[in-house]
Amino acid sequence: MADPIVLGVLGGSGLYAMEGLEEIEERHIETPFGEPSSPITIGRLGGHRVAFLARHGLGHIYSPSEVNYRANIYALKSLGVERVLSISACGSLREDFAPGDIVVPDQLFDRTSGRVRSFFGGGLVAHISVADPFCPDLSAYLAESAEAVGGRVHRGGSYVTIEGPRFSTRAESNAYRAWGLSIIGMTTSPEAFLAREAELCYAVMAHVTDYDVWHHAEEPVSAEMVFRTLEGSTRLAQAAIAHLVVQLPEERACECGHALENALATHSEAISGDARERLALLVDRYLG
Repeated sequence: MADPIVLGVLGGSGLYAMEGLEEIEERHIETPFGEPSSPITIGRLGGHRVAFLARHGLGHIYSPSEVNYRANIYALKSLGVERVLSISACGSLREDFAPGDIVVPDQLFDRTSGRVRSFFGGGLVAHISVADPFCPDLSAYLAESAEAVGGRVHRGGSYVTIEGPRFSTRAESNAYRAWGLSIIGMTTSPEAFLAREAELCYAVMAHVTDYDVWHHAEEPVSAEMVFRTLEGSTRLAQAAIAHLVVQLPEERACECGHALENALATHSEAISGDARERLALLVDRYLG
């Protein structure tokens, strides 16, 4: 029997593959929600098995609105992954969160409008708690690892997810700042919510690439600016992940693994066969 996969990595803009992996295998996984964005690469990093999935597809072919978030999370869950690390490029909404810094957010504000946000529905209803949408334990280990490899890390902050693929107007950017939000990106919603529904620990390593468009002393964000800044951030992310997988304890001590325990609303006898089959991976432990 293979060793468990200790970490699933969702690579964002600038991180499309993992360096240093050994004993590499590639998995093509079909899910009830369609195909993941890319094949999943599994390998050993520091002696520990890690799964890597390119969120935007190989060659960056999916916009943030086109990513099949449900299939990505479901595929990692089907491999036995319990902890998921998201790598995300973001803009800063605060003067003290500078380009090149790393933010490990602890709150999330969803401003997306065109995405499927849940596995549930269609015959089986669940109301998941996401008051604190990021796993505090995994986030703490992540921050420690990023600091250990030389990153300037900010622990905590509110991440606002916009629909994209366009960047914000100045009016929008200034509104988010007035609301007290810290960083802005395009992929963390609904990814964090789906991870919680799948009872996975989820944390974000957000790489600040720019000051969005609010900072009049800085050039407004552009795609070229984002990818230029990410060149150095990618190396830091690789090093932080290598450090993280060695630090993670074997057992989880958080509540993420029991998120569905009191969330299922549909009476068991009323659940349709189709819904039961589609969601078996998530709910069978509660339905028997």
